[in-house]
Amino acid sequence: MTSATTPFRWREPSILPGFGLALGITVTALSLIVLIPLAALFLKAASAGPADIWAVATSPRTLAALKLSFTAALFAALVNAVFGLILAWVLVRYDFPGRRLIDAAVDLPFALPTAVAGISLAAIYAPNGWVGSLLAPLAFKLSIPFTDLSFGFDGKVAYTPLGVMVALIFIGLPFVVRTVQPVLEELQSDVEEAAALLGASRFRTIFRVILPQVLPALLTGFVLAFARAVGEYGSVIFIAGNVPMISEIAPLLIVIRLEQFDYAGAAVVATMMLLISFALILAGNLIQARARRRFGDV
Repeated sequence: MTSATTPFRWREPSILPGFGLALGITVTALSLIVLIPLAALFLKAASAGPADIWAVATSPRTLAALKLSFTAALFAALVNAVFGLILAWVLVRYDFPGRRLIDAAVDLPFALPTAVAGISLAAIYAPNGWVGSLLAPLAFKLSIPFTDLSFGFDGKVAYTPLGVMVALIFIGLPFVVRTVQPVLEELQSDVEEAAALLGASRFRTIFRVILPQVLPALLTGFVLAFARAVGEYGSVIFIAGNVPMISEIAPLLIVIRLEQFDYAGAAVVATMMLLISFALILAGNLIQARARRRFGDV
């Protein structure tokens, strides 16, 4: 018995008209807003020539700025994933005085201009600030015996790479909270009660019942927070110190090259940021899609 073959269709049939017009508007808007500017960026970077591109891309200052930007963004996104999940859980599961006020305060990084956030953080975490003055006595340094390695905390947050991470945590927290919060609201407490009746411990309930349901949304919030942190400029420059090779972020290096009229060099650094960001975000989206397929949230 032979089965009839259906012709290949590159789009699913729909009763709604206007697919061609909608697709044309979408492609046009995407091209004008995203594709054409990115193509112009690549062309400007290519105009520098292979030798200059290699010199800019491999210069110690560029590599140090890129390393700080991406490592700080990754660390901030990880911190936001943990504390953002805890904050969303508290806001959804518990009713306490001031809950609505805290819930509204979560959106402050969205509403505040980034320069205002940077100035506020720099004033608070400066050595003579409210928090900075409390952290100064906590300075310590530990050396590993029989090696030249040491680590510690010099008591300073502002004007150090740690200050960059603090600013990125501040601006990225709402992405995780607002992504996870709706999922937790839909997750009924009956599931937790059923797990407890079946003898599951609280620890087992969290990691085997609750976390698998929240994980896809948590990964989405992590990727959004990371993407937001990589390109952050306004709130970071006030607290970072902007010392080359130490606390200089890649967006600031791009601005410096533009001020020096080195447009091709700025385009090269921007292109490197674009390619690295695209690769990391693509990897995050693939992990997120795999998590959704695994836990049935398609």
